[in-house]
Amino acid sequence: MSNAPLRIAVVAGEASGDVLAAGMIRALKRRYPNAVFEGIAGPNMQAAGCKSLFDIEILSVMGLVEVLSSIRRILGVKNALIEHFEKHPPDVYIGVDAPDFNLRVEKVLKAKGIKTVHYVSPTVWAWREKRIFKIAKATHRVLGIFPFEHEVYDKYQIPYSFVGHTMADIIPIEPDQAAARQTLKLSLDSSCLAMLPGSRRGEVAKLLPVFAQTVEKLWQKIPDLQVVIPAANQARTQQIHEYLQDHLPAWLNDKRVVLVEGQSREAMIASDVILLASGTATLEAMLCKRPMVAAYLLSWLTHKMMQRMYKPKYFALPNILANEALIPELLQEDVNPERLSQELFALFSSDTTALMAAFTRLHQSLKQNADERAADAVIEVINE
Repeated sequence: MSNAPLRIAVVAGEASGDVLAAGMIRALKRRYPNAVFEGIAGPNMQAAGCKSLFDIEILSVMGLVEVLSSIRRILGVKNALIEHFEKHPPDVYIGVDAPDFNLRVEKVLKAKGIKTVHYVSPTVWAWREKRIFKIAKATHRVLGIFPFEHEVYDKYQIPYSFVGHTMADIIPIEPDQAAARQTLKLSLDSSCLAMLPGSRRGEVAKLLPVFAQTVEKLWQKIPDLQVVIPAANQARTQQIHEYLQDHLPAWLNDKRVVLVEGQSREAMIASDVILLASGTATLEAMLCKRPMVAAYLLSWLTHKMMQRMYKPKYFALPNILANEALIPELLQEDVNPERLSQELFALFSSDTTALMAAFTRLHQSLKQNADERAADAVIEVINE
């Protein structure tokens, strides 16, 4: 390695990748304080010292069909990013999740002789296993967050490192609910629901109206129920506030409703039960040891395609990790206020001892000092 400072490209596509990448960046900076980081960064990555060349919101699109409406803009960013890193080659390019975007960039850069790492395995274990060949062409190493993923990489002899999940290292095995409620200025005596309709604009647009109607039904049974809504970022805060202003203005003056920005973990820990969009948030809710109901709405065409292609029995991460139905997961027509309120109301009065024990076991399996292990693997790739 030369005396010049390391140049490390890091590109994340959404809030969950921003958290993973930030921890890895801090671990790398502890070893190489002069390293230069740039790419596409969310607020956590930027706070850790990564310069963002584009707004992370551009890549925060989910769904086979939903991506099409943003394809021209995304391709423009991809081409500009490749051009930038061809002119200013990094020592390594690390694509964090967002596989449809990052693997394409990685493939071009790898062909140009630039080292590439993909952090968070694409779900080849769930659907489209043949993507493994594209992954092999795109990256020198895959860093995985789940212990069962190595089987498919071993099968195809593709370099893979299980690093665990940074959230499993950060979140205590026994989170402090009272402290979280004090932080968010919530009552210690009333029941509390955390409501997370997603981190992407499209998710929130679909799920917020259904979730809000669900809360209205819950209030009929639990009148003093507190509802904390943690928005993923400033854009989502504005989106949620505008929806409430237009459709439920009484909520804005209702002391039972608390809208906060960027405090999803505190909101989860403060709650008794969580209603959320399925995705990485379900993993965080599991680590926060809270019972939850996961919901998701896909476009009709995306849903039909996924029915044919998706292999696992479950779609919520706690259920996938446990290979059993630990939490209720609702999709499409089941995502309605009547069904959601029934599932949630049952959780407020159920014994969750066995569920918490299962969550704790899964937490311990993911607690692997992920930031340091990811940094180790990146350095190994640079030095290979």
